[in-house]
Amino acid sequence: MSNSPPPCGKVWLVGAGPGDPDLLTLRAARLVMNAQLIVHDGLVDPAVLSLARSTATLISVAKQRSRHTMQQEEINALLVREALAGRDVVRLKGGDPFIFGRGGEEADACRAAGVPVEVVPGISAAIGAAAAAQMPLTHRNHASIVSFVAGQCKGLRDQDWSGLAGKGRTLVIYMGLATSEAIAEKLIADGLAPEIPVAVIENATRPQMRMLRSSLAGLPALVAAHKVKSPAVIVIGEAAGESERHELRALALEAAL
Repeated sequence: MSNSPPPCGKVWLVGAGPGDPDLLTLRAARLVMNAQLIVHDGLVDPAVLSLARSTATLISVAKQRSRHTMQQEEINALLVREALAGRDVVRLKGGDPFIFGRGGEEADACRAAGVPVEVVPGISAAIGAAAAAQMPLTHRNHASIVSFVAGQCKGLRDQDWSGLAGKGRTLVIYMGLATSEAIAEKLIADGLAPEIPVAVIENATRPQMRMLRSSLAGLPALVAAHKVKSPAVIVIGEAAGESERHELRALALEAAL
């Protein structure tokens, strides 16, 4: 009788997209539907998880600000442990694994342990939100540069964001609700006009999606007044105002008809 360890399993880091299960890639959908073990984030929409087979084991490692079900090091260890025990693991992450998803850390942990790992990209929150809102993040007439930043991180006030937003640029902020006041103050102090258009897109691509608009100076009050909750992205720049102009033109056309 052999005492050799079981063959090593494999870890797939899979992007679940911005919410709507129809926006999964074909590869991601196949992996979810065939998986026996899924380790998923809290931002993965229940409609995506419902694609899993009834016999699959689902483990939530949901994270919220200052309250984590499992620390990142524990998540890394979980993926490695399950794979070394011979199980294939689908690590399902909201958006794209490599855009503020800490997928790089998980891939590093797998490689360090000798565990095969593959990354399946997903539609990021910014791209999904912009498409759902019909808000082009780049536009020949308005913006040739787009930047993604995390609004919830250590040393936020000390970071240099100068040049990330302004004329010809679009800035998309992930995880910026709790720090919206600091973000507005920071950008205005860096020279950005207080009246520059801002859009907050909550629950993008989901049935309960909301898009709220204000100026940069009014961002903190907007978030507070409407009790905006995660998942949400903040878009700053002329792109945020462009979709509003399209809506106003559409409303005017409807009224004329």
